[in-house]
Amino acid sequence: MADSINDYRTAAAELARRVAGAVLLPGDEGYAEECATYNPAVPNNPAVVVGAAGSSDVQAALAFAKDHDLVVAVMNTGHTTVVADDRALLITTRRMDEITIDPVARRARVGAGVRWQQVADAAAQHGLAPLNGSSPLVGVVGYTLGGGLSATMGRKYGWASDHVTALDIVTADGQVRHADADAEPELFWATRGSKSNLGIVTALEFEVFPVTRLYGGVLIFPGDQAAAVLRAYATVTAQAPDELTTSIAFMRLPDVPVFPEPLRGTFTVHVRVSFLGGAAEADALLAPLRAAAPIVLDTVGDMPYTDFAAIYSDPEGPAPFAERTLSLPPLTDDLVAQLIASIGPAADVPANIIELRHLGGALRETPVGAGAAGLRTSEFVLWVVTVGGPDMTGPALRWTGELFDGLRPWALEGKHLNFIGREDLAEEAVRAAYPAATYDRLARAKAKYDPANVFRLNHNIKPAA
Repeated sequence: MADSINDYRTAAAELARRVAGAVLLPGDEGYAEECATYNPAVPNNPAVVVGAAGSSDVQAALAFAKDHDLVVAVMNTGHTTVVADDRALLITTRRMDEITIDPVARRARVGAGVRWQQVADAAAQHGLAPLNGSSPLVGVVGYTLGGGLSATMGRKYGWASDHVTALDIVTADGQVRHADADAEPELFWATRGSKSNLGIVTALEFEVFPVTRLYGGVLIFPGDQAAAVLRAYATVTAQAPDELTTSIAFMRLPDVPVFPEPLRGTFTVHVRVSFLGGAAEADALLAPLRAAAPIVLDTVGDMPYTDFAAIYSDPEGPAPFAERTLSLPPLTDDLVAQLIASIGPAADVPANIIELRHLGGALRETPVGAGAAGLRTSEFVLWVVTVGGPDMTGPALRWTGELFDGLRPWALEGKHLNFIGREDLAEEAVRAAYPAATYDRLARAKAKYDPANVFRLNHNIKPAA
């Protein structure tokens, strides 16, 4: 173990000569930028950060960590809940940005630093589209290894992790392994749903789909119409075909630049829509919503798939935030009434965004060859987000606990892994992301591939005893 910063510097200088990417220590130029996350409330202050350019760099970094008794964290694009402190080595993968599209096999192969907009743009050149999330800036690998809930086509095609066909991964022993249905099948199963618990994925291959356009956009309503809109939304989702993927969000946005100018300082209700079909069918499905209340803005219409980011308009810049999540069943009348009482216009709500994402459809299915991604029973995931520092997020998190207490009669067991923020990042929350048998099998895989729990700065699964 190195016992001084000078010892680290000497060893790090040697490591830098062996890798193609960057090796940085606290105080070095570029260190803060390399460690920066999308959420500045999640501090990363590792003893060493390695900006890996490929698998051999990851191997060298793991060997360094072992020699210096450092735990290892991995960060793809900064959308992460991981905290790497001064007893950790952080590996960033954003330099691994290669993309290959096979239009015949309808597959994409991407490096670990690739983001969803890059894949959508590359696939579109061949009339294809991926199972991306709502933000164009989210990394493909971290999103997919957590299950991958597509905001555009999830209900039609299911979890993104189930459509992975192969992956390259560096395990804790420093080996580069190729895993697919035939090679390392248990590692292949377990990695697709356990994030970085079993190693650092450097490349991912997955299916893409023959989709070029969406009928999508957003319906925005005044906040004082929340009750009517939520009741209409319950009607729409109860009869929605799998081709319709939606969410509804109660948005109380602060007056800060990270949010669009017209919405700052307002309370509005947003229904986000993505439909794989034509205008006439979509308009018929959405008619109850359009008739429910006056509409502030209606952008729903035909769009090229590559414009998917316009549906959610997620912030592009970083902002500190805290989040919590809950799983819910279909929106019955009594559940809708409870939600309106708790988060409607008459409620005192310190949280900025309260979103219900509609699941169901193919997201309920466990296809042959599926990965370990756990929850396939809930109809909605409720996601509560508050932007700001501890003076704002602290009270909001306490209020969120009260909100969840009020929803307890309807709440379902389990959490969706990609929605578990650091506020819920405890062993019981991670266990809740899987059926018991799945978690036990993952713990056995962890014992095989990472028995010392080197990769524990994550949604950690402890090795089976």
